[in-house]
Amino acid sequence: MDRTTQLTARRTERPDPVLIASSPPATRRDEPGPAKAAVRETARPAGSLHLRAAEVLEGNWTGTSTVPSRGLYPHQWSWDSAFIAIGLRHLSPLRAQTELETLLGAQWGDGRVPHIVFNPSVPLDAYFPSPDFWRSSTAGRSAGAPRTVQTSGIVQPPVHALAAWLVHVADPGLSRARSFLPRIYPRLAAWHRYLLHRRDLGGGGLASVVHPWEQGMDNAPSWDAPLARVAPAPARSFRRADLDHGAAEDRPTDLDYGRYVRLAADYRDGGYADHPTGATGSGGRRADGFAVEDPAFNALLIASEHALARIARELGATGTARHARAERLTAALVDRLWDPAEGMFFCRDLRADGLIPERGVSGLVPLLLPALPRGTADTLVATLHGPHFGLGGATRLVPSYDLAGHAFDPHRYWRGPAWFNTNWLLERGLRVHGEHARAQGLRGALLETADTSGFAEYVDPYTGEACGALGFSWTAALTLDLLHEAPDGARGTTREIGEGTEGGDLR
Repeated sequence: MDRTTQLTARRTERPDPVLIASSPPATRRDEPGPAKAAVRETARPAGSLHLRAAEVLEGNWTGTSTVPSRGLYPHQWSWDSAFIAIGLRHLSPLRAQTELETLLGAQWGDGRVPHIVFNPSVPLDAYFPSPDFWRSSTAGRSAGAPRTVQTSGIVQPPVHALAAWLVHVADPGLSRARSFLPRIYPRLAAWHRYLLHRRDLGGGGLASVVHPWEQGMDNAPSWDAPLARVAPAPARSFRRADLDHGAAEDRPTDLDYGRYVRLAADYRDGGYADHPTGATGSGGRRADGFAVEDPAFNALLIASEHALARIARELGATGTARHARAERLTAALVDRLWDPAEGMFFCRDLRADGLIPERGVSGLVPLLLPALPRGTADTLVATLHGPHFGLGGATRLVPSYDLAGHAFDPHRYWRGPAWFNTNWLLERGLRVHGEHARAQGLRGALLETADTSGFAEYVDPYTGEACGALGFSWTAALTLDLLHEAPDGARGTTREIGEGTEGGDLR
């Protein structure tokens, strides 16, 4: 059996509620150890979407983790690996667990999970900023950066606890045999403590990002006003490796990139220390040049808090405190970032102390949350299908930015194109709030677009035309997750996201 066939195999020790309706029945297999327990066996039509998605993940596998794409992104990225693990759980739960374990093995002593874990076998000039820019083991020493692996010093959205829980429920027997949750829980808890305490820069209970790359939607128009305060690094001080793999008109501008470099260099030179808004960093440096509360980042933190509550219960505690914390965070999110007149959430610029009036997909992602007030959820659904995002009408997939916005561009990175991870989150959110028909429509559009675009990094929201890298890992992984939808459509339920706890807690 070749490697791809092994990867796409499926073990069934009991009926699996997440298999697609057309999957043929499988027979029970012996389980001599964790490695074989991870193998899943089923027949798939040659060239099927399932098989081609699996081939993408196999091609991007390094042996311990999965790169987003071989050329443009040749290292391990934080939130990419969480989404990848969610898809890998349907192919190899063992490899999905390994994906998260590898990432969390590079966690810093202060709890942060770095947004990039660098592969030392990749040449330095293959990606910028490279390890010699971040200098994690020296500049990050006081924050507990690991000495044996090089990483970046910033973070990405905290999808990891949600991913860990979904990976566990895909094969609880394997998870328990490997003590997956007992080993990973303390790291996830430390990661959340870092965000909830060290990154509550505004004092309102929400986590803040200190760089656009941390939020994951790199050059979204929501960042334009905060970035305008940042003096860009000189163009001669860095070389953009991304332009070797993508068209300049699809990527952030040189001016924006210069500002990204300046922010990252200042954070590095301050020892990667986090300061409340208005505080002064090392050498008198203002620490609040960029400090933003983002709705998607915090919604994913809340979803992962719910998942941590479920993990705590699995480990013998009750998760009550975590569940209560998730509800408090949901209330803070609504209080600080919800604009009822506009019908969506907005980013808050902590330095200017006000909402940033740019409609981005980030402001829709809180639909994922099960405890969102009913009226707020209904309004978000209406906004999602209204003229600014056009789902079910003008657009095939939800764009990353307002269709009528001044900065809309259907091809330029996060300024208009549609991304598979945000659409996957919104598909789950629609199901959470009972919008099953609309979720099913979005699911169908996602699968069709993944198929026709060659698992593109992102696409034109109107036409589905491929943009960015092809054979992109999270596109393939989330395609697999959608393909494994239960026949009754019961995906993205409250149980799966992790709401609902009783009794003590693990911290």
